[in-house]
Amino acid sequence: MRSRPTSRLRPLTTTAAALIALSAAAPAQAVELPPQDRGGLFLTVSGAEHTWIRGVLLTCEPEPSGRHPQAAKACAAIEKAGGDFAALPAESGICTKQYAPVTVSASGTYRGRPVGWHKTYDNACTMTYSTGDVFRF
Repeated sequence: MRSRPTSRLRPLTTTAAALIALSAAAPAQAVELPPQDRGGLFLTVSGAEHTWIRGVLLTCEPEPSGRHPQAAKACAAIEKAGGDFAALPAESGICTKQYAPVTVSASGTYRGRPVGWHKTYDNACTMTYSTGDVFRF
């Protein structure tokens, strides 16, 4: 005698109906969402043809934080430039004319505004004097 397929599915159907009824009867609970993104900047420095790259996350609000070793100084420089990375305060110094290109980039948000900036410098020395503490990591 062959059993009918419905007799094997009956326990599964009963269990599913019970679970649906229990979930409908449970009181609604607030779902805890992750904290709001406070914004931040991902800064990178890379060598010629991306032979090496390093990066840090820098958050300036509500206070300087992140993995940047000079977070407070970097945020102060960005603030002085009004968030415009092309206007970062430069430091004076002397560099060799060696050509070993270094590319820096900043992406993310600063004071609620999106940031997407990159520039290539002739060498690391020129980059350091041109960008101050921002890309010194």
